[in-house]
Amino acid sequence: MCGALSAEELLALSAHTRLINHQAGDELAGEKMPAEFYATVIRGVVKLTKTLEDGRQQIVGLQFAPDLLGRLNADENAVSVEAASDVNLCRIPKAALERMVKSNPALAERLMEQTLRELDEARDWMVTLGRKTAAEKVASFLFLIATHLDPEVVGEKRQFDLPLSRADIADFLGLTVETVSRQMSKLRNDGVISTVGNRQIEVLKLSKLKACCGS
Repeated sequence: MCGALSAEELLALSAHTRLINHQAGDELAGEKMPAEFYATVIRGVVKLTKTLEDGRQQIVGLQFAPDLLGRLNADENAVSVEAASDVNLCRIPKAALERMVKSNPALAERLMEQTLRELDEARDWMVTLGRKTAAEKVASFLFLIATHLDPEVVGEKRQFDLPLSRADIADFLGLTVETVSRQMSKLRNDGVISTVGNRQIEVLKLSKLKACCGS
């Protein structure tokens, strides 16, 4: 987002922004509550959920750095936003960013590009949920985390803590907890990943994990 701004505009923007740290489990915004701010994810993973008619919650997306939280010109939040891990956010009041967008076509275009990228990723994830096998779904989830949690890391090996519990992963993928655990064990036995406890994952060969994701 900031790449579309001049030095003067960056200085003006900095007067409104706040760097905020949240712990895993903190609610950042409530569904159908008034939208009051936008935020760029600096570090960590943010979980988006919607509440069903019977009160259950469904995870509908994950956001990583440098994703933007919030939808331009929306008066209320379409989803609940929760810190899935410890997160750092750069937050800006809604009115301040929208004023800057109106006077800066390059910024508006940059935000539109990000929105379209997120839409493409959502469509890809719909394919994962609708067409892939259980094994491919779990592999796709791990590949998503491995490649988005720290995009600057390169190489075949990746190490990270899962930002979701096994129950949340199962909910996100439309599987049972037992199926998720079984597929994790298979990936470990096949030498694709290693695990420490329930959360710590080491991808031993990223290309091999990608091959397990299906077409």
